[in-house]
Amino acid sequence: MTIAIHTLRRLMRTTVCAIGVFTLTHTGTVSAAQDPTATNFDYTQCQGSYMPYPQPSATIATPDSLTPVLINHVGRHGARYYSSPRDVEALREALSHAQSIGTITPLGKKLMSLTDIIMSKSKGRWGALDSLGMAEQRGIAARMVRTYPALFKDGQIKAISSRIPRCVNSMYSFLYQVTRLNNSVNITASSGPQESWLMRPFETDEAYVSWTDEKPWVQTVTDFTNVTAPLTPLIKVLGKSYPMNPSEARKLVMSMYKVLAGLESMMLPTDVSEYLTRDEYNRLWACNNLRQYLIRTTSTLSTLPSEISIPLIKDIIETTDHAIEADKSAGKNPQASADNPTVILRFGHAETLMPLLSQMRIPGCYYMTNYFDTVGKHWQNFHVVPMASNLQIILFKHKRGTYYVRFQLNEVPLSLNPDDSDEIYMPWDAARERLQRCIPFYEL
Repeated sequence: MTIAIHTLRRLMRTTVCAIGVFTLTHTGTVSAAQDPTATNFDYTQCQGSYMPYPQPSATIATPDSLTPVLINHVGRHGARYYSSPRDVEALREALSHAQSIGTITPLGKKLMSLTDIIMSKSKGRWGALDSLGMAEQRGIAARMVRTYPALFKDGQIKAISSRIPRCVNSMYSFLYQVTRLNNSVNITASSGPQESWLMRPFETDEAYVSWTDEKPWVQTVTDFTNVTAPLTPLIKVLGKSYPMNPSEARKLVMSMYKVLAGLESMMLPTDVSEYLTRDEYNRLWACNNLRQYLIRTTSTLSTLPSEISIPLIKDIIETTDHAIEADKSAGKNPQASADNPTVILRFGHAETLMPLLSQMRIPGCYYMTNYFDTVGKHWQNFHVVPMASNLQIILFKHKRGTYYVRFQLNEVPLSLNPDDSDEIYMPWDAARERLQRCIPFYEL
């Protein structure tokens, strides 16, 4: 792991615990005021990729000179129940043990009751899309139909999803809302293993699977977590005298973070500030954020994590090219069909979008550094992949015949021009060339 000088000094100041059992009075971190790489995000942002979808405050008006031709949409499933009981069970087990040995605090008893509620509410639903997630997808669909009505009136939708039920349910929640608003639209939908090469490349790309089997990021994340993750949250619930070795403590406090960060997405309103100060929440978020960054995006460790999205980038280019050719052939009377969709929807995972956005060099979604303690300042998972996150590429035709595209991340237009942040419309030829540069020559 390459780290800045100030972090090396922080490592030297960190309390070193002997291998074996120690008590939670050893926290091993320094205050944010001493750390120039520390972040100060709010409690909502610190939920990271567990954060519910940030609904846009307004939709953008399209100039009268531009007519929409195609929407290419790549989205993550909506808010869900915890993907597995692992972290909840680990936290519940520690709290139960603290109670049995008499170290648990009143706050710990409250947290134990909360874990019981989570377990009860999630029984038979682990990883399932919840009603908030359905509402997120319906909201995105409604705004899309109202913003681009011409593409849906007698239009053609092609939708695919990952084989995982929460993605399938996200797709159908989206399509359900579309048909409520416009039942003249034609829809073809597909889900299953046949879509995995686009929606789940993290399990089909052999080179990436081999790389993840080697886990080359583990030491980097461990080193960072050892000097960043505070143990004080555990003291507040398990008690100062609770015995635990250093490795177990760091792992458990990260489980505690995941449990607390996921509460809002499964609609369990809780005052997280009872358990975590803002600084503690930021530190734990930073550890989780770094892990996702290293495993799912291009970094100085490897380019493989984002290169798994190349088939999806090619698909975006090919479908846009096809839409332009179909539009030119149809002239003033375009006929939408299964072969000429006006809206293409894809529903996957955070692990689908993070590589794609990184490989496409979308602003805020790509960062290269040798100083991994700076990642939280430049790449934030809550910005890249909140629940129901999405990339939309809208193709327009100018009245003079030129085709333009507008890129939107979570329905917010963005500029791909580093010299002009207000330039949100790009000629398709220029955008196509930019996307082609994201594909290594050996993949062309």
